[in-house]
Amino acid sequence: MTDALNVDQVSHAFGKLKALDGVSLTVPAGRFVALLGVNGAGKTTLFSLVTRLYDNVSGKIAVCGHDLRRTPGPALAELGVVFQSRALDADLSIAQNLAYHAALHGLPPRVARERARDTVAAVGLSDRMGKRVAELSGGQQRRAEIARALLHRPKLILLDEATAGLDVRSRREVGRSVRDLAQREGVGILWATHLFDEIEPEDLVVILHRGRVLASGTAAEIAGSDGLAERFLQMTGLEREALP
Repeated sequence: MTDALNVDQVSHAFGKLKALDGVSLTVPAGRFVALLGVNGAGKTTLFSLVTRLYDNVSGKIAVCGHDLRRTPGPALAELGVVFQSRALDADLSIAQNLAYHAALHGLPPRVARERARDTVAAVGLSDRMGKRVAELSGGQQRRAEIARALLHRPKLILLDEATAGLDVRSRREVGRSVRDLAQREGVGILWATHLFDEIEPEDLVVILHRGRVLASGTAAEIAGSDGLAERFLQMTGLEREALP
């Protein structure tokens, strides 16, 4: 099966500042992959390259086998994104928000309604379809954002610090929904975070620090007997006070 995302030896600089240095990682189809790093690690730069906000000039990025530079249309068609900043109109209902975003994707109204029902059901919000986004809890709003990202049925979803500002219960709720999606729908998930408690032992993890990949594997493999946070500190040389 083709990987949802393959990043091979990608580097990117802003002037003399090297934000990414030979980064390679893979998101298999149907797997949840945590991209773990503190602020400034390069997570957002990588997401900007995968979404074509920036152009990668070194290395290769492929989405579902489509080279992002050579065939950006087919590559981006397989991509859904949930940014840290909110993308839904709080004064509109979930249904109205999804209808608007479906129109941006050029989906016919009948198809849009069917897709909206399917994606909202996939994130467990069927009973909130007619509710204004402002009336939803923080966790429900984030799940509605994920439903929006699923409208065009992508095979890869990027989530950039998607639980920012949420309480512990809401963060767990969103994380559970995303993992269920990966397993049930076969969607590859790249989940950027700096929070260790969002990572489960069986999750695939890529540790990114100062633009370089320091480790990749399951969280349990990386953690060993020391624990993931302790191993992270050992690899990065950071002090414990630097962790959230």
